[in-house]
Amino acid sequence: MKKVGYTWLREKLGIWGYGLTHESYIGATNKTEIGSTDAIIQTFKSKYDVPGENPLGHLEFALKYDDLNLAFIKAVFDAVGHQAVQEYVSANPNGKYSRIIGYLYEFTTGESLEANVTTSNYQDLLDPLRYITGDVAKIPRWKIRDNLLGNTNFCPIIRRTTELVGSLDWEIEAALENLQEEYSPEIFKRAAYYLFKKESKSSSEIERENPSQDRLDRFISLLESAGQSSLEESLSEHELIRLQNTIVDPRYADKEFRNYQNYIGQTLRDYSQKIHYVCPPPEMVRPLMQGLAGLSRKNQATGAVIKAAIVSFGFVFIHPFEDGNGRIHRFLIHDILVRDGIVPNGTILPVSAQILANMDKYDKCLEAFSGVIARKVKYELNEKGELRVKNPLETEALYKFPDLTAQTVFLARAIQETIGKDLPEELLFLQCYDELKGEIQRIVDMPDKKVDKMILFLHQNKGKLALRKRKFFEELDDSEVSGMELAYQNTFTRARENSLNRRNVS
Repeated sequence: MKKVGYTWLREKLGIWGYGLTHESYIGATNKTEIGSTDAIIQTFKSKYDVPGENPLGHLEFALKYDDLNLAFIKAVFDAVGHQAVQEYVSANPNGKYSRIIGYLYEFTTGESLEANVTTSNYQDLLDPLRYITGDVAKIPRWKIRDNLLGNTNFCPIIRRTTELVGSLDWEIEAALENLQEEYSPEIFKRAAYYLFKKESKSSSEIERENPSQDRLDRFISLLESAGQSSLEESLSEHELIRLQNTIVDPRYADKEFRNYQNYIGQTLRDYSQKIHYVCPPPEMVRPLMQGLAGLSRKNQATGAVIKAAIVSFGFVFIHPFEDGNGRIHRFLIHDILVRDGIVPNGTILPVSAQILANMDKYDKCLEAFSGVIARKVKYELNEKGELRVKNPLETEALYKFPDLTAQTVFLARAIQETIGKDLPEELLFLQCYDELKGEIQRIVDMPDKKVDKMILFLHQNKGKLALRKRKFFEELDDSEVSGMELAYQNTFTRARENSLNRRNVS
């Protein structure tokens, strides 16, 4: 088979290490396969072949049929040079792909071309059927509708894969409205109190930390204040420093975005480091964070789940602080869901609990990006554990133009599981708790603390009072205890059946 598009450019120009998600070839028949790295391998008949050896002809093919990879495209531009791009664009100035190539050259390199476009027809940069798109900005000199999600400092790409479309088709607002119809406002209010605590605790457990109650309470306070300012304000250096200072030990509070190189690693038995992720070099941090904050200007109409994914994962991959990046990453998810009205103010979706329950999948979605960096970055690590990136110019575009498809799929599924399972289970438990409390007090009019302890012990042992816990209720006879156990079974079983029936009907 003959290489074409990105695969041809990769070999002919020596552009390696970019993790292509779609590879194209010319062969005898049209066919599509899944490669060993999960990339789509597509074969086209000879009529699709690119004549000649012009790299920009293969780039045009790639823009038609391969997945958009801005970092790879910038590497192509760097390899062929300014003059070659100018000549290609000038040869057909009104052509659809000439205009797209001209605009992408300026977008990715920051250098200007001569644009002699006379057509009045504007062209979408991204095909909305293939990509998640942002708000449109018209570019008159190229007659391009820029519907990218970001800007020249930070621009993620999200492909409309089958997995992603399936996850996004689920209606979050409708599912939450159904729960609000099923349970009383009082139950929701009490559930929120517990879920804020659960989110704070789970977020710390993800970091393998055991913070003091004071630090947990401070994180809860942050979660409760989410969504109160604009996205751009939330992502400002001043506000993010305030968040970081609130949730970390005061000794590790930062006064500004980092001006040193950091990395995520693991200390081995010989005290050497296994590097999992090399963060952007310090000179890239502020421009990247400015680009992240500027995403709000291109995403007024973007769905909340998409926005939460690109902002939260964008933040954690930039890693602008020494400590607290992970917890802020998860706070930003909640912040956006509240601001966009997906989650009612005063409650929370315990997404961190879902992350904690699926750490293997979470790690895999992080590695989908960190693995791309690992293939390209070159660094040296001294005896003090200090790291220096040796090829920052070769890696810059990878940090600026990440493909966040895998991360968006993960977050969409985590939110769906949270609303479909975790939140209903907590609401159901509280509803059953109230009913069971009344049933127990009808059997024996015990003090509230005694009733609460009985329900706790029954719940811990699937509705049976464990023998070792019987000593806490010596004043009760066996028939009374049996009656309470039966009340537990009846209450929770009936409530689960009723809840399941209501959801099946809806």
